[in-house]
Amino acid sequence: MYRVEQLIGGVWGAGGTGGQQTVVDPADGTPVSTVPVATADEVVKAVAAAREAAPGWAATAPADRAAALVRAATAVEAAAEELARATNAEMGKPLDDARGGVAAGIGTLRQYAELGPLRGGRTLHGATDAIDFMTPQPRGVVAVITPWNDPVAVSCGLLGAALVTGNVVLYKPSERTPATGWLLARALDEALPSGVLSLLTGGAEVGAALAGQEVDVVAHVGSTATGRAIAAACARTGAKALLENGGSDPLIVDAGVDPGWAAEQAALGAFANAGQICVAVERLYVHRDLADDFVAALVERAGALRMGPGRDPGTELGPLVDRRHRDHVHGQVTAAVAEGARLRVGGTLPAGPGAFYPATVVTGCTDEMALVRQETFGPVAPVVVVDSFGEALKRAARSPYGLAATVLTASMGHAQRAWRELPVGTVKVNAVFGGAPGGAAQPRRGSGQGFGYGPELLDELTTTKAVHLEPPTPTW
Repeated sequence: MYRVEQLIGGVWGAGGTGGQQTVVDPADGTPVSTVPVATADEVVKAVAAAREAAPGWAATAPADRAAALVRAATAVEAAAEELARATNAEMGKPLDDARGGVAAGIGTLRQYAELGPLRGGRTLHGATDAIDFMTPQPRGVVAVITPWNDPVAVSCGLLGAALVTGNVVLYKPSERTPATGWLLARALDEALPSGVLSLLTGGAEVGAALAGQEVDVVAHVGSTATGRAIAAACARTGAKALLENGGSDPLIVDAGVDPGWAAEQAALGAFANAGQICVAVERLYVHRDLADDFVAALVERAGALRMGPGRDPGTELGPLVDRRHRDHVHGQVTAAVAEGARLRVGGTLPAGPGAFYPATVVTGCTDEMALVRQETFGPVAPVVVVDSFGEALKRAARSPYGLAATVLTASMGHAQRAWRELPVGTVKVNAVFGGAPGGAAQPRRGSGQGFGYGPELLDELTTTKAVHLEPPTPTW
């Protein structure tokens, strides 16, 4: 049982007088953590304390900030197993996947520690007796609001980039994974000056209160609805909104590919982490020529997945984060079936405790169904059959989201056409996951705005100042 504490102005155990929340294990419903809830007044005090600490951290040499981030990464590494187990207990991610997320977060911290001191401005060519240059500076106070589906990896990206660029941070982890956020903040705080990092806990009301304060940046990864509320709050305060929000990522299966291989890719994209990944495959556009063989292979793969508590060895499909979310996923599936779709495997609520939901394949889907049109965020693969690659592109683009897309094709011409035409931030060809380290993209439409990863995130979290220096007028 984790007993979470807040960190405000360098003091652990501060605040939390707004009540207490309890997080339960989605596998069996047992209590995992008790969490203090910050009041609106405590949020105000935390912002004021961060504002007071900001000048000192901004004035710290970039190399010294980077060295602190290296020490922080080492502290997180020492707590890696506890972080992975907390993630598993709070949101159900299989333990090996949770370990992978922690390792990714540690790698990101080290990457930003290397990149931070290397960033510089540029010199301008003006008058010969003057000096003109542009230089990046910290934005000041950054509010970081993170999700529950990969809590360590996502948090380390935003926290590391904000800290190494000289910003102080107010960190609000998801109310579904607060102990994971608390353990991460404890490890980071070991290496940072007092007051540079604060931790606020609680539900959506705490996030809303934080986003409504006069901070300089609100960086959020989560749902589209929350992202839009944050953007509206930032429009009132003048803060910069940096958002990666929901998605409904398409997978296009072109004619001419091996249907068994394509089904393996689709299963990985749709069912990994029980479909609770920002860039999960959420709708499949499959060419008619191979649709029958592809669906048969996908149904077989879905039915063979081992479902169980994520802490059990061999588990491939853990529970959803909670029963409320399971109701959302199941509601979309049952609505699609009522509208004429055919359930091929899964789609039933398991008996017993927990928030488990089986890998589900649904065929006969249309673009008008909520299962296709909206974000599901569960282990569901809705299949739409198409007659041409052009039709698949057109229908894949017909979405309010623009996070990512995957194309499986043997045609280089189709691959080139896909990355040019699909209105998303990331296009992956012949692999649902993967990519070179340091990659970054800008989500579109309802999926957000601004770079959320890579070296470009450092630019998002700094502001550029132009400086013009002239010598004094001679007095002789």
